[in-house]
Amino acid sequence: MRRDPRFPDVCFPWRRSAVVLALLLAACGNGHPQAAAGPVPAPPPASPAVQKIYDGSCRTCHGNPASGAPQAGDVQAWAARVAQGREVVLGHVINGYKKMPPMGLCTQCSEDDFAALTAYMAGGPLK
Repeated sequence: MRRDPRFPDVCFPWRRSAVVLALLLAACGNGHPQAAAGPVPAPPPASPAVQKIYDGSCRTCHGNPASGAPQAGDVQAWAARVAQGREVVLGHVINGYKKMPPMGLCTQCSEDDFAALTAYMAGGPLK
């Protein structure tokens, strides 16, 4: 390709920048296509008592992806939390943790209620 002497390379510094930017962006991927994020599946049905507490105290955050809280039924999001064990998870629920308020705003809930609610949202019991 022949260069036009009226337009030296210094007039087009964006060319070099564009190439560097393209290479950097290409390096960001891991080489595997990303699956589109879909909706979180609904958790399995809960007992009427657990469902009532969930609807009244937990759904506001654990049913709203914009809250940043692990969503009810999202087993993958709960896995690392559940792996910490019953004592740690219930300690976070009862005392509050990061954005979660103490007792998850369910002041009438017992420790067993919190364990049942967490098992419902996590898709399995705490160990």
